[in-house]
Amino acid sequence: MTITMMFACDQIGAKYYDYAMDHRVIVEAQIKTAEKFKIDHLCSMTDPARESADCGAHVKYYDNQPPAIDESDALLLDKTKLIKLKIPDPLGGGRMHDRVKGVELYKKLSGDSRMIEGWVEGPCAEGADLRGINNLMMDFMDDPQFVQDLFAFNVEMAIRFAKVQVEAGADYIGIGDAAASLVGPRIYEEFVFPYEKKLVDAIHEMGLPVRLHICGNTQRILAGIARLGVDIFDLDYCVPMNKARELMGPKQVIFGNIDPVRQMRNSTPEKVYEDIKLCHEQAGQNYVIGGGCEVPRDTPQACLMALADYADNAVIE
Repeated sequence: MTITMMFACDQIGAKYYDYAMDHRVIVEAQIKTAEKFKIDHLCSMTDPARESADCGAHVKYYDNQPPAIDESDALLLDKTKLIKLKIPDPLGGGRMHDRVKGVELYKKLSGDSRMIEGWVEGPCAEGADLRGINNLMMDFMDDPQFVQDLFAFNVEMAIRFAKVQVEAGADYIGIGDAAASLVGPRIYEEFVFPYEKKLVDAIHEMGLPVRLHICGNTQRILAGIARLGVDIFDLDYCVPMNKARELMGPKQVIFGNIDPVRQMRNSTPEKVYEDIKLCHEQAGQNYVIGGGCEVPRDTPQACLMALADYADNAVIE
């Protein structure tokens, strides 16, 4: 279930702007990539700006790289605007709706052959998108009530977005909450965990598994993440797999976590095979094969195929 975005886009020779903005392009690219490299899911991630764009945030769009939030002109640079901010309709014709259409098209074209991924932004990541990452980090200290109000807004928006993706045919919902890796255990437990937990529980109540993706070094908050009850946790390469298993316990399903650049793009198929084998040995049972984060676009195809080769030959002790 490794993550391919720009890599997948390149498989069909498309511009990334079209991949991010037109569900037909991502569906074509993902199905081709999944079939070619034996990937067991169809990715819905393109960039973190779908919800914030529909909220009215200033998003920068590029020809051949992912859209990005303009933090210098963040939507909630003025915190008082939050009280008037409305949750956008995820079926209202915006970028959220485009993702829903992608899930529907995945279901039509692939049926049950692969797991269809829905995706939402987590409370901390969306908070960073709407407020600006540096402002949000200061808000934890300077205005904790605002953070709680913001995260409550974000979770309600994510729940509504997840629900329509479930109805469209998603087999699981991924949550991206990368900004959470920047906080320590105290802030995580007080501010982030309660809202991530509410979102995870809501998706479970919809009947679907949850995958949580947090880029970066999550070692300080792994014990808290283990209590969320997510079905898969994506571990970035910054954290040793054996340490994650120790902190999260034997039942948590862990995904990852070789370095996508050093151990995939700049490696050889033989070395990729050995590195992912070591991850599996350290993780033991309840393990999903993949890179620590997105596979870079110029990764040698044989290196990505090495993950499937290992999966074909892996023996779980």
